[in-house]
Amino acid sequence: MSTKQIHAQTVSSHEDEESFLQGVKDCLPTLLGYVSIGIAAGVVMTTAGLSISEITLFCLLLYAGSAQFIAVGMMTSSSSITAIAITTFFVNARYILLSAAISPYFKHLSSYKNMLVGTLLSDETFGVAMNKAVKTKEINEKWMHGLNITAYLGWWGANLVGAFLGQWISNPEQWGLDFALVGMFIGLLVLSLVGRKNVRRDLIVGIVAIVVGVASTFVLSGSLGIIVATVVAATVGMVMEKWK
Repeated sequence: MSTKQIHAQTVSSHEDEESFLQGVKDCLPTLLGYVSIGIAAGVVMTTAGLSISEITLFCLLLYAGSAQFIAVGMMTSSSSITAIAITTFFVNARYILLSAAISPYFKHLSSYKNMLVGTLLSDETFGVAMNKAVKTKEINEKWMHGLNITAYLGWWGANLVGAFLGQWISNPEQWGLDFALVGMFIGLLVLSLVGRKNVRRDLIVGIVAIVVGVASTFVLSGSLGIIVATVVAATVGMVMEKWK
C-alpha cells in the first residue's frame, strides 16, 4: 500500500470519527439514561394532570429534566407563573457555564452556528463532548449536532412513553421515579471521575461545592445556593488547574 493510500485512509477514518452519524452513535449510551429519566418525567407530568400536547411542549421547548421536575412540582403546589418562570431560569442558569466552557472549541464558527450548537446542549451531551475534547483536543460541529439532536429526540420520545405509562401509575414516588434524575446525575459524576488522575483536586472541588451550597441556603434559596456553589467550586477548580 502506498503512502498516499495510507494517508487517504487515515483522513477518511478521521472524518468518520467527526461525522454527524458518529455523533449519533456516541450518544447511544447517553440515551440509556435518558430513557429511564424521560419515562419518569413523563409519568410525573401525567399524574400532575398535564396532557400529551403539554408534555410535548415541555420537552421540546424547555428541554431540561431538572427544570421539568421542579416546574411540575411547583404547578401542583399552585405556585404562580412568575415564580415558576424565575425558578426555572435560575435552575437552568448552569447552561451559561456549560456553554462558556465548551465555546472555545467552536470559536471559529459564526454566532448563528454557535447558537445552534448551544441551544440543544444538555448536561449529558456536555459531558460526552468534554470527554471527547480531552482525548482529541477538538470537537467537530457535525459530530456535536449528531450528539445533540439524538439526545433531544431521545428525551422527547422517552417523555412520551412515560406520559402513556403514567395513565396507569397514580403514585410515582412509590416506584422511586422522583429520585430518577438525582440517580442519573450521580451516575454521570461517577463515570466522569473514573480514570481521572486528579483525585485530590476533584475531592477539594467537591467539598467546596458542598460546603458553599449548604452554607448559602441560610441566606439564599436552594436554587440560588446551587448556582453560587457551582460558580465558586468551578472557580476553585480552575485556579487549581492553572497553578498546578
